[in-house]
Amino acid sequence: MLNIVGRRYWYFGLSLLVIIPGMVALGLWGLPLAIDFTGGSLLEVRFDSGDPPAPAEVVDLYEELEIGDALVQSAGTADIIARSKPIDEGTKTTILSEMEERFGGPITVLRFDSVGPSVGAEVAQRAVGAVGLAAIGILAYITYAFRGVPHAFRYGFAAIIAMLHDVAVVVGVEAIFGHFLGWEVDALFLTALLTVIGFSVHDSIVVFDRIRENQRIYRRLDFETLVNHSIVQTLDRSINTQLTVMLTLLALFLFGGVTTRHFVAILLIGVFSGTYSSIFNAAPILVVWENREWRWWFRRNRVRAG
Repeated sequence: MLNIVGRRYWYFGLSLLVIIPGMVALGLWGLPLAIDFTGGSLLEVRFDSGDPPAPAEVVDLYEELEIGDALVQSAGTADIIARSKPIDEGTKTTILSEMEERFGGPITVLRFDSVGPSVGAEVAQRAVGAVGLAAIGILAYITYAFRGVPHAFRYGFAAIIAMLHDVAVVVGVEAIFGHFLGWEVDALFLTALLTVIGFSVHDSIVVFDRIRENQRIYRRLDFETLVNHSIVQTLDRSINTQLTVMLTLLALFLFGGVTTRHFVAILLIGVFSGTYSSIFNAAPILVVWENREWRWWFRRNRVRAG
């Protein structure tokens, strides 16, 4: 039988190797916030001729109109997405007229969103609050659901740690890709993050529930062996379930639209991380806690259990 729990510190170390670069990137570059959080305007247009200008040319146009901090990128073969400080309808009309005159028309407006700085700040606060409330709710629910087993609080705490692992992975990847690929944190990113949290907790509960069942059946089995046996029993189910989701997301990433690619990519990364953390982190944390292994973490010449 696979000895997953016995190699738990290898898996903990692998998690750190994945998380640390993202946290370094987050500290160096931060998260590139979209107008949903910072305030500003987004204008997405399609050049019906199929020959859009280069993003740099649109940036020059914005600068000539004294609209600073413009970020322009291509989308598909004929679309341009321009983000800038907040602009009104009159300024938008001027921009469209200048685009048609310089780059050729006609032009179709696909989307125009404008968010004030105060609204953006409120959205950011609510985003942090949503993640915090989710963590508190998960801890309370799991503790209540597992109240029939010894130390039920530990199950909720382990699920929260696994969830934070996945949040750290997703946020770190976003910081890296935001710096190199220009990805921005918007409302869809928040939706993807909350979805990842749900998948992560679901996977952890599947393993925890099997541990609870096996505690009633194998009463004399030591806790580490029982947890490892429970993980192996649920391994096929966890992998097969998440593989189905990931294959669907991969198809959307490869063949879906450009506007959803960022959202789908974050979901893919988060679902994979959630599957890993539920198997290799969440349940082994219960063993670490049961054995109180932190007592020898910083001691030498001490034989470690497992």
